[in-house]
Amino acid sequence: MRTQLTALIATVLFLTSTVHVAVADDHDNGYRWVPVSGTAIHYFTTAVIHSEEFTGNGKTQRSTDSIDLDGDLVGRVLYQPISKFDFVAGTLVNTGQQVFSGTVLGSKPVLIYDDEFRFDVNLATGATTGNVFLTERIAGPRIKCELEIVGTGFTPEGDGLANYSGRCKMRMNK
Repeated sequence: MRTQLTALIATVLFLTSTVHVAVADDHDNGYRWVPVSGTAIHYFTTAVIHSEEFTGNGKTQRSTDSIDLDGDLVGRVLYQPISKFDFVAGTLVNTGQQVFSGTVLGSKPVLIYDDEFRFDVNLATGATTGNVFLTERIAGPRIKCELEIVGTGFTPEGDGLANYSGRCKMRMNK
């Protein structure tokens, strides 16, 4: 009985300290998650194709692209996707690396890195969805952003249009 009571007390103390740390982390020193949204243009027409390897169902392509963001995030993304086309399934999946350079909600300029993003494209319809995790600060204020991307069409030149929404963790003025 005494061993069970000791284990219960240790568990309660651990959970209490864990909850306290998580809450303190989100609001410590004025940092908090705030909603963000805006638009993007992905410049397919100026992409630099570095390599293409053909597979049984499609190809893998490596490129460098740029994306302009407007709205709550204003700036440019240098985007190096590894694009896996599956022509049989009619899909494209992009993963790789990207860096955002710009401002978030009027912040000072920031550079934020992401190597966890994923975009899924239906090649028949062009429907595009994705998730972006700009969480590794390179320079500027401490800011992290988690975004959902939804493609909205194409420009007459063939560049991709999208909306983004999500949240950014940053220090808010009091």
